Amino acid sequence: MAFQAPKGTYDLLPPRGEVFLAVRDALAAPARRAAYRYVETPVFEDTALFERGVGASTDVVTKEMYTFDDRGGRSVTLRPEGTAGALRAALEAGLHKGQLPAKLWYSGSYFRYERPQAGRYRHFSQVGIEAIGTSDPALDAEVVWLAVEAYRGLGLTGVRLLLNSLGDEVCRPVYRERLQAFLAGLDLDAETRRRAEVNPLRVLDDKRPEVQKQLADAPYVGDSLCEPCRSHHAAVLALLDDLGVAYEPAPRLVRGLDYYTRTTFEFLHDGLGAQSAVGGGGRYDGLAEEIGGPALPGIGWALGVDRTVLALEAEGVELPVAASCAVFFVPLGEAAKRRSVGYVAELRRAGVAADLAYGDRGMKGAMKAADRSGASYAVVLGDRDLEAGEAQLKNLRTHEQSAVRLDDLLTTLKGTLL
Repeated sequence: MAFQAPKGTYDLLPPRGEVFLAVRDALAAPARRAAYRYVETPVFEDTALFERGVGASTDVVTKEMYTFDDRGGRSVTLRPEGTAGALRAALEAGLHKGQLPAKLWYSGSYFRYERPQAGRYRHFSQVGIEAIGTSDPALDAEVVWLAVEAYRGLGLTGVRLLLNSLGDEVCRPVYRERLQAFLAGLDLDAETRRRAEVNPLRVLDDKRPEVQKQLADAPYVGDSLCEPCRSHHAAVLALLDDLGVAYEPAPRLVRGLDYYTRTTFEFLHDGLGAQSAVGGGGRYDGLAEEIGGPALPGIGWALGVDRTVLALEAEGVELPVAASCAVFFVPLGEAAKRRSVGYVAELRRAGVAADLAYGDRGMKGAMKAADRSGASYAVVLGDRDLEAGEAQLKNLRTHEQSAVRLDDLLTTLKGTLL
């Protein structure tokens, strides 16, 4: 084979692909029940959208983006995250001028040039939501609760919620100065010192043990919150308590993107090793202005489909995945094949997943194909059966077989399978 999947990527093939589809649907289901509507944006955007939105000092922008010039000489980037593009689309379409909050959900592929390892890929899949247009703490609680419900609905029990507040444009500068003063006394390399000057919160997100060890006595952002931010955070916590959501205060949680303000959260699963984050999000009240729009608060999250699948595997949770085929026709002879093709079409129109053995296989080979299809029933139809006006219906689970009149075949299958 001359070609392989690029390094750090993966192919989804049956039967695992069905699990990914089931996880995507389950992660989006609570949001859809909460009136979030589907949005889809281009897989690439103007590079400046991510530089301004995600933050020029983040690892995402400085080290991980797939950026290139198109044939028109424009710098474009494969999307490394979903919020900036979704917000750009909402502003461009004027959704902020209608009913607020504008509630959106999306699902798709994202790209970051990272060192590949278990649970970290250069091409990955996420489900995300955005709620744009209000700073109501009740909306923060709803957004967090929807993610909790998504994991609960999948049967996961090992997901932990970390929660923090990062303040706003009023109190963040106060904390920034305190943190910079603290970092100035540490033994940091030149690159980390440069980062501390540009955006000291990025240093808190540094995963290196030698850096984390020195951050043990770093000041907490919560100690610098202004009264409005403190009240907002208290309201969010009270609402989550009312909803029965368990959370862990995480006073140093900052996450890896610059646009977060106030409510910030992350979901971890301890069964995944080093790459334990399965999702996260937060409020981004200044992002709309940063990318050229009006002042417009917003909050959202992204949940990793890939890592959620790994979490399910770590807990031994098997999702009930519907079989891709319910009934499989085994035609023996040209006349039987023509009749089977018509039956299969009728069943599919009626909503029954149906297939047949192609390639003029013999009885043995066709029945093997029926078993591999995952179907519950096989319909064996040969020339003699046509003459007798009946087909042989075999239950592939119990191996029981009975003759069914051709005039009753579709009615029988629909009544059994629908």
